[in-house]
Amino acid sequence: MEEILEIRDGCSTPEQLFKSLAFSRYLKIYKNEFVTELTDKNSRHQTETKQKIHFIESVCARDFVNLLDKTDFSNHDELERAKSLVKFFDGGFHHYRSKSYSRLVRLQNDIVTTGLETVETVKDKVSNKAADLSDLILETRRTLLRKVNLEHGVRRTPGMDATPSVTAGEISGHYFSVPGDYVVLAHVPLTIAADIKTGVDYSTPSNKRAYPFYELFHNPFDVTMFEPEQWVSVPLQVGNWLIVAYLHKSRGCIEMEPGLLNLFPFASAADIENKRKPDGIFVFGDPNAGMNDLGYYWDEKNEILIGLVPNIDELKYFGYSKKPILTLHNVLAIRAGHMPLHCGCTRYEMHFDENTDEPYIAEMLIKADDMGRVQLEPDADGINRMMFYGTETGAFACLDGFSEQAKTLMRGREVGYNQDTGSNARQIVPVTDAEEIETASELDLMLYMNNFNMLEETEYSIDVSMSVDEAIEHFRLGERVAAGSTQTNRGDKESSYWANPFPLLIENDGTVIHKQLNDLFQINETKMIKDLCVLSNRKEIEIGVAYTQLMAGVYSGNSDQDLSRCGYQNREEVEQKGPVHLAEDLIDKIKNLAAIKRERLGGKSVKELSITVALIGDSRTGKSETAEKMEGILGLQLV
Repeated sequence: MEEILEIRDGCSTPEQLFKSLAFSRYLKIYKNEFVTELTDKNSRHQTETKQKIHFIESVCARDFVNLLDKTDFSNHDELERAKSLVKFFDGGFHHYRSKSYSRLVRLQNDIVTTGLETVETVKDKVSNKAADLSDLILETRRTLLRKVNLEHGVRRTPGMDATPSVTAGEISGHYFSVPGDYVVLAHVPLTIAADIKTGVDYSTPSNKRAYPFYELFHNPFDVTMFEPEQWVSVPLQVGNWLIVAYLHKSRGCIEMEPGLLNLFPFASAADIENKRKPDGIFVFGDPNAGMNDLGYYWDEKNEILIGLVPNIDELKYFGYSKKPILTLHNVLAIRAGHMPLHCGCTRYEMHFDENTDEPYIAEMLIKADDMGRVQLEPDADGINRMMFYGTETGAFACLDGFSEQAKTLMRGREVGYNQDTGSNARQIVPVTDAEEIETASELDLMLYMNNFNMLEETEYSIDVSMSVDEAIEHFRLGERVAAGSTQTNRGDKESSYWANPFPLLIENDGTVIHKQLNDLFQINETKMIKDLCVLSNRKEIEIGVAYTQLMAGVYSGNSDQDLSRCGYQNREEVEQKGPVHLAEDLIDKIKNLAAIKRERLGGKSVKELSITVALIGDSRTGKSETAEKMEGILGLQLV
């Protein structure tokens, strides 16, 4: 197992840093990697390699402690060795900043035992600890460079950050309630607050999903083989459910931690204090599991959902942590009688101009970037309302379809993956807050995202003229042209039932994959359609199809003549301009809906209201891209 660096020492001086266990552990990690890299080069210059390895193997923490005490050097050889040590340390410093994975950990049991600490105070503490450690490392580096006259006047610049990858405030795992059969999980400390380094990019062995995450008929998690010291745990609030993620401390697995922390909200401290039992457990990187263990299992006895991803290189990709966790959410939602929707959902705060009385969009508040659920809730008149709840506070954004302005807005908040792989480079960026996704909003517009049909410049890109039943068929068919981030080749058309609500319930040929879950889904769908028809007849919701054209340029079904007819100069242009076309039309539609809704709610006495829109579709159908274009058009974000 390639090691990560866990820092539990408290250091305040360079001397304490060099004497710490963490520094000795990191020195060992860096030396091993350096020697391995030199050995693997198979250079014909073996003498130089041998001498370099001999020097590296001789370096120890004591050398740096002694170097701090030096005021001068007795001879040239002593000075040259000191310079070699400092250069080696400087190489380790840059390796630590850019290639290592480090966790600064502080135990915070007081949040549960004394009540003197809160999540917010712990959050402040871990942030301060991260900053203090960064400052200490930078101070130590400057001190050493100055000792041997290598500083050359260079001082710290804003980009010189030496904070750990993750700084975590943890509590003892025994404060958490897990069923007796899974008591070994209580031996893993729980992360309840964290500070993550952003503006970084992690390389993982894989950069696309090729295998489904389906139901298993055996429990894939072998508790007898679980070694607690090899894992970190993060309790996540995913929709209405508490799902605890356990990540293996090996490279290729642990890199999922900052992404998850940037994507989902933490479980509440109250849940931990009140010993709420998790609804789901997600295990990523199990070294004792095989491909036949990839999937989820409902443990009937303990009433808990178990999801597992084995420690296999092909599965070491952030999509294999995000999608399975959302799958657990969706299974739990279906079992609870709700409808999961693979969608982007935004709540638009609508105001009305004082002079013209025209509606305008004052703010766009994201309720879901990729997944949410509809819960049918009766109002005072007994009419079921379609109330939407989200899951993620972040977005797992594919950079291919975003403008340079949008990418600029992401900087400083992002955790990236595989930017050097070309297509399907991704970033996780925060896009909303927990309160927004956890608060219900009634849906006003529900559209399926068609990403392959081309439109002429004058054609309207939203079709709500169809009946509810006709619209539902588009959702059931779930057609899209793929970008190549899954097993489907870029530019090929595929279908997935209800845009693949994780897990896929029905194959394209009609084969039911998850019968018990599908039966429950059909019951939930029937109820939703019935209520949709009532609301549609009352003109209180609209449903139909939106045309994003996002992948229309790469779709082989569109000819060059189609391209020319629709006003595009080349196929690459479609990806940027198509979503703009929809964004313009969607803005007009939202304003129209606001005017209609205002009349229904009381006319001019209503000064502001919300319009909530769900855009349903699988990856790269244009959910996030359309929202980004709308923000650009409306100028709601400033660069």
